[in-house]
Amino acid sequence: MTDTTRVPPAEVDGVAGALVRFVARRRLGRVPASLGVLWHHRGVMTASMGAGRKVEGWHALDPRLASYAAMATAATVGCEFCLDFQYFLAHDHGLDEAKAREVPRWRGSTVFSALERRVMEYAEAASLTPPAVTDELSDALLAELGPAGLVELAARVGFTNMTARMNVALGIRSEHFAAACGLAPLPAPTARAGAQ
Repeated sequence: MTDTTRVPPAEVDGVAGALVRFVARRRLGRVPASLGVLWHHRGVMTASMGAGRKVEGWHALDPRLASYAAMATAATVGCEFCLDFQYFLAHDHGLDEAKAREVPRWRGSTVFSALERRVMEYAEAASLTPPAVTDELSDALLAELGPAGLVELAARVGFTNMTARMNVALGIRSEHFAAACGLAPLPAPTARAGAQ
């Protein structure tokens, strides 16, 4: 991992570094190498992690749907780190691991409900450049999730886009969190409709 990042990781040192390493070990079981990349700009690291903790505190959207949306976003953007991390979190939060494993190939999978498929379609459409969310898809999700649920879905997808695009740009790749839990590897994402 460390030889693939576009910014060499710094040593996460000092009193602040000890606290960050402690929190990472407590939450993830180890200190990710990518933490050293963000350590170069502690303001970015702190703001990103703080926003991530706040996002985890939102509950207008069912946790399964939130997880599938984050994973579908990461697969669309191509963030290996985010996809692996979200798969790890699905396991850590007690969600259906077999279903979570199918998210990268949700279009061809038969395990998802119509609502779950619409949520992943929305996450994918909102992650394209330019975004391709349709009024019809938004209307269907508004009816099923309610206003707060749809706002949270859009915000979660937006946050995941921010972190995923930052990770891809910095060359931060999977750190195999899911493998450390004994989870089966994720399949390769399937192409979206209309993609070449």
